Amino acid sequence: VQLVESGGGLVQPGGSLRLSCAASGFTFRWYAMSWYRQAPGKERELVAHINSAGGSTNYADSVKGRFTISRDNAKNTVYLQMNSLKPEDTAVYYCRRPSDYWGQGTQVTVSS
Repeated sequence: VQLVESGGGLVQPGGSLRLSCAASGFTFRWYAMSWYRQAPGKERELVAHINSAGGSTNYADSVKGRFTISRDNAKNTVYLQMNSLKPEDTAVYYCRRPSDYWGQGTQVTVSS
């Protein structure tokens, strides 16, 4: 199993980024997927979750209305569209197949 995140970077407050997580080594369409983040000195937290078909999503209160999780089962990829970014969104963002596998993470820095 491999989960490879991309799309992180430096963005100004109010800006947008789209993270991607390319999955391989398993039948992607069978599994729910999640995005987590970990800021310096803080615990890793769940940001968003999507079911296997993509029809059900859940978000942390801190990102509701700003972030959107989605997936393309034909491309074995899950996305996190992040809008109206704030400095407090700065963290390493991780893709996870719930209960077992993690990606290596991608850094998101929101700063002017």
